[in-house]
Formats: sequence, structure tokens, C-alpha cells
Amino acid sequence: MTLEKKLFGRTKQGENVYSYTLKDSGYLVEILTYGAAIRSLIVPVNGQNRDVALGFDDVASYEDRGGYLGAIIGRFANRIGGAQYVLDGKEYFPDKNDDPNSLHGGFNAFDKQVWDASEQADALVLTLRDEDGKHGFPGNLNVEVKYSLQNGILAIEYMAQCDQDTPINLTNHNYFNLGGHNHGEITDHTLQIFSDKITPIDNTLIPTGELMAVEGTPLDFRVPAKIGDGINSNHQQILLGGGYDHNYVLSGEPVRSLSPAAVLEFDGLKMQCATTKPGVQFYSGNFIPEMEGKGSALYKKRSGLCLETQSWPDSVNKPEFPDCILRKGKIYKHVTQYSFSF
Repeated sequence: MTLEKKLFGRTKQGENVYSYTLKDSGYLVEILTYGAAIRSLIVPVNGQNRDVALGFDDVASYEDRGGYLGAIIGRFANRIGGAQYVLDGKEYFPDKNDDPNSLHGGFNAFDKQVWDASEQADALVLTLRDEDGKHGFPGNLNVEVKYSLQNGILAIEYMAQCDQDTPINLTNHNYFNLGGHNHGEITDHTLQIFSDKITPIDNTLIPTGELMAVEGTPLDFRVPAKIGDGINSNHQQILLGGGYDHNYVLSGEPVRSLSPAAVLEFDGLKMQCATTKPGVQFYSGNFIPEMEGKGSALYKKRSGLCLETQSWPDSVNKPEFPDCILRKGKIYKHVTQYSFSF
């Protein structure tokens, strides 16, 4: 693996944003220090290079446009119901940025920060310090995210420590399109998810606390199925935006061994997702705003999909869900891998 660094641009506050490019065996991933985001992910297909990650060409677009493209999400990915929770007898109020809930850590969270970066022989390491009380979360949290690329496997390793008990749920919000970032809708992709249950949601996308079997519904991806078939079924369980935004249950424990979560396929290209997390959010890009992406590509609804490995949504408010609390002095760790083959 080789690693190259260059200046990508500057934020409105004048902070330098760098681009780091990891290359190995014909594969390439470009990571920005802004949001620790994946900007490009190039895989070799039939002798051609195909960029399967949505992204932007300048820092201003990452600052001003929505969608969390490619970014690391924290301190708490997905939603916290009612933008409130109680921890150790104290009530906290994270940012209400997805009324009436808190989404992806709040306003200007990890995805809008410039991370520090360092190079290792086989990886890029990005670090961030999240201060006590910021966005409604307790404790000074030190976060490390390590990206590596080897033999068609993009690995993301997460680690964190805090000086107080705190909820934590870190993920990556990359939008994949195996036809290429400018291919169009992902409804022609085939997906398999190694799960037989979801955490059903209410009309604000907050889990009800129950588990629901996917059998007999368009949410059933236990065997490979075309994404568009489910979307076009207009089933009542597919809520808001005309697509998927559901947490699939991989385990009832907070951490599991690195195991398969999903397989995505299109046009002979296969991507396998494996994780140590207990859930994976399949999001079919229902709310991607129409906007200009890399190379003047037009991005819009369903231009990409996310497989966000995670703790279950709103688990901070649901003691029956796998525990999402990082205790003072303990170490938070998890690993997710995306493996490509053609």
C-alpha cells in the first residue's frame, strides 16, 4: 500500500484540509481530513477504474451541502428519540437537528470537523477530540479512526476513550454506487443482508423497542434481491421518502466477532460488508438533495446507498437494546470491512 498527501483546500475559517490517497493492487481510496470522509473509492473493473463513492470536488461543498457524504459520524450515529436521554441519573439534551430528534451527533458534529492525520506504514490514522458537553454529550472523548487498504479490502477501525461515561455510536456514512458515482439510481443493485429482523420504527424514524421479522415483507434481504423491487412494492413498512432507512439486527450483544453483514452486487462487481457491530442501517438515499457532485455529476434521490454499521438507533433510551454506553476508562473499539471483487 502507498500513501500520498496533498492540500485539498481550506475551510471558511481558514483551516487546511488535506487529501490522503491510499493505493494498493489497483484499488484507491481518497480520505479527507474534513469529516475524516471518504471522497473517492476506485476499484478496477474490466481494465477500467470505477469510482464507487459519492463525493465533492471542493471543501465548500462539504461545508455547505447535506447528506454526510463519506463522513465519520459521531458522537452518536443515527437518531436519539426526542433529542434527550438520561445517563447515570442526569438528563441530557443533544442537538435537535432532525425535529423532534437528534441525528448523527447534532449540528456541526464529527462530519463537519477537521481531523488531525498521521501516516503509518500500512494505514492512515485520523484523530479528533470532542469536548465535554459539546452537542449534549458528557465527557472529553478522544477518537481515533484508522483506514487501511489491502487486496481489495477497505478496513475502518474505530477506537475511543472518554473521561466520563458517555453514549457512543461511530459509523461511516459513505454512499456506494457500484455502477460508479455518476451512474444514477441504485435501484438496479442486488442486496443481501444477513439478518432476519429489523428494529421497526415510528413515523419519526425512532425504533418502537420491538423486533420485527422481515419474512414476508419487502424488508427481506436474507436472499439476494433487487433493491428497486422492494421500493416499488409500496409496502406500508417502507416509510418516508419512498425507500429504505432501517436498522437490521445482526446481534443482540454490543460487540460480536468480525462477521458478514451484507453483500451488494451490480454489473459483476461485488462488495461484501463485515463488521463487529450489532446492527447495520440500510439507507437507500431517500433524502439525498439534488446537487452537483464530483466531476459535475448530478446527485439526487437514490444516487447512492449506505450500509452504516452501528449500535441500534436510540439505544441510549432503550435498555432492552444492546448497551451503547462507553464507561469511563474503558476503550471503545469496532471494525468494519468493505471487500471488493469482480
